[in-house]
Amino acid sequence: MKASAFNYARVSSVGNAIELLSQHGERAKVLSGGQSLMPAMNLRLLAPELIVDIGGLDELRGITRQDGILSIGALTRHVDLQNSPLIATCASLLKEAIAHVAHPAIRNRGTIGGNLAHADPASELPACVIALDATIIVRGPAGERRIAAEDFFIGIYETALSADELLVAVEVPLPRSNAAHYFCEFARRHGDYAIVGLAAQAVVDNQKLSDLRPAFFGVGDKAMHVKVPGLVGVDVTPKVLSDALQALGEVLDPPEDQQASGPMRRHLSKVLLARCVAALLSRPDLAALEPA
Repeated sequence: MKASAFNYARVSSVGNAIELLSQHGERAKVLSGGQSLMPAMNLRLLAPELIVDIGGLDELRGITRQDGILSIGALTRHVDLQNSPLIATCASLLKEAIAHVAHPAIRNRGTIGGNLAHADPASELPACVIALDATIIVRGPAGERRIAAEDFFIGIYETALSADELLVAVEVPLPRSNAAHYFCEFARRHGDYAIVGLAAQAVVDNQKLSDLRPAFFGVGDKAMHVKVPGLVGVDVTPKVLSDALQALGEVLDPPEDQQASGPMRRHLSKVLLARCVAALLSRPDLAALEPA
């Protein structure tokens, strides 16, 4: 199947892109890497009248570090994140997660901005930016807006981005010296969409967790930060962890589809959280806890 007929504009600046988006609104779609947009158009799931190609905007590429913030341009490709020394040092959660994003051909073209704006609930990067407490930078006719990653994702393929706005960058606070991260997902095959996954970052002080930010994906209509009670600032015993897993199960209401049932996703989420806590605290005994 082929895409419906559409008009095409390759913009020369962010301002030019915003002008076109303002004129055409919901009838326009932004093309960055195209790894999600083009298949959707070819399947006639989307039929925009205008494609706004921002691929030539070099100002939206690159990774910089300044004043305690790691800034990532929206057109920075997955492969650039994977190979960046700055990402490896300052946001290693992203580096680890990128290896699970589809396959090399996709990672060579796909961009972080396109991925986040697409807002697939089973995608890895939305959960990662939530776990990292990142800020999404968007620009529109009214100027620039800064949106907490946790507030950016609204539902399935839905974000806080207005039709006349462009996602231009992601800002990640530099981690504290005693910060640790965790990433894992369950998928049928490597590169497939996750059945359920977890990205998390925490600060570890004297074998206790503080500032724990677990973000699940594949368990709802969006990536979500789940505040699990009872794990922060305490000695984590098997009983403490067991209670936390039970609380997690009461919070989650995963969907059922051809890949997994809701109860299966809920169980796998508990398994991931147990493994996460065990890894963050270097406590392999906790990973062996069988969730109820």
